[in-house]
Amino acid sequence: MPSRTFTHTVRVIYAYTDQMSVVYYGRYFEFIEAARNELLRECGFTYKELESLGIMLPVVSAHLDYFAPARYDDEIEIHTHIEKLENVRVTIAYTAFEKSSRQKLFSGYTIHAFVNTNGKPTRPPKAFLEKVQ
Repeated sequence: MPSRTFTHTVRVIYAYTDQMSVVYYGRYFEFIEAARNELLRECGFTYKELESLGIMLPVVSAHLDYFAPARYDDEIEIHTHIEKLENVRVTIAYTAFEKSSRQKLFSGYTIHAFVNTNGKPTRPPKAFLEKVQ
């Protein structure tokens, strides 16, 4: 299904770096969370709207491959798209580049389950499907 690709940009601040002056690897998961939120917003259906319908979207799997480090003051462009939408799951893919050099930094995906407020799997709302497809 790959859908349209959206781009979210993050500028690296000192607090994101480790003792080696590169972005700490776990921080990238925060970056992709921000990119994922913006992807949904650009599709016209935010997490907040899903939650107002009693639907949560927890991460059930997350994977990133790292190719090069990002450093202080780099701008990171994260390209995000919905890779697969099936039954009660959605897979969102990410590829990130250092903006000025176009150096590929990481790529990966997250898989999310649509669940109700009791944590039971459920199909995505029709309104959500209409906006993201």
